[in-house]
Amino acid sequence: MDSGVTLAFDVMGGDAGPEEVVRGAAALTLEKSDVSVVLVGDGAAIDASLGKVRHQAERISVHHAPDWVRPGEKPGPALEERPSASILVAAKLVAGGEAHALVSAGNTGAGVLACARHFQLLPGVRRAALAAVYPTHRLHGEKQDPFSLILDVGATVGVTAEDLVGFAVMGSAYSRIISRNPSPRVALLSNGTEPQKGPPEVVAAHQLLRALPGIQFVGNVEGVDIPRGTADVVVCDGFVGNVSLKMLEGISETVMELARYAYKEKVLWRAGLAMLSSGIKRLKDLTDWEQYGGAPVLGFDRLFIKAHGRSRAHAISNAGKVAARAVRHDLAGVIQAGLKA
Repeated sequence: MDSGVTLAFDVMGGDAGPEEVVRGAAALTLEKSDVSVVLVGDGAAIDASLGKVRHQAERISVHHAPDWVRPGEKPGPALEERPSASILVAAKLVAGGEAHALVSAGNTGAGVLACARHFQLLPGVRRAALAAVYPTHRLHGEKQDPFSLILDVGATVGVTAEDLVGFAVMGSAYSRIISRNPSPRVALLSNGTEPQKGPPEVVAAHQLLRALPGIQFVGNVEGVDIPRGTADVVVCDGFVGNVSLKMLEGISETVMELARYAYKEKVLWRAGLAMLSSGIKRLKDLTDWEQYGGAPVLGFDRLFIKAHGRSRAHAISNAGKVAARAVRHDLAGVIQAGLKA
């Protein structure tokens, strides 16, 4: 690799097919940056897609991988059956130093499992965490990002207090780098704000985080606090995080569907919605996951950014930009320093 940042893209995984991933990755090569890309997947499909888009050829390479994991497949059996799957090949390239980070819009479980097979957990990390962002009323950090970071949202189920503390350190480091937030507020997700509320591991983690240097721990928050943006980083186990995130996503989609229904049904409702149009547009912008890039898997010595399965080219490009920024600011090193504390 040269002195710039090289990103490996799993071209085959997304719902929209290889063309959108290729378009998004190709767009990165047209910007004034140090980013180069490796497109991993079916070589013929990649070449066909590249022929339709503008790109800088010297900043793109193609690595053929004949197989891939489909969105609905069980990741374990799929990877066992297809050792040449694009996500496995891309993870191996990153592990071998041929790229700095991995970006995929494909099967989440397959991506995490591929990383677990080829990357190393950082010293002090027992379990990696899948993080996600959710739009909030409160703005965060120097960039005034309108979202909080939630982790874990699906990589783990049973956790210890030490795992939750590790998630807090990793999430805080990510927020400092990506949102340029020098002192992110970190909270535990529980069923009450009191220190003694929650299961034993949450209660124990609360005590540990209160004494941990380098973390601005603000205590427990409840589910209602997530969209308010009470904390910049919300920490929980993967089961709770996944359920919470899916519920919040469902609420956002339902609100937009209700607005469309009301617009069609009655003139009076249509007039009311017209007056609320700026607010509705603001809600749509806030809940547009495409602008946030993707969800990082934190805890490994290499970075994996998981883009949404429905990502189009714009979202893929943003995922690449997030990955490149994390690489430039040595996210893994910052996390490791925080864990040593």
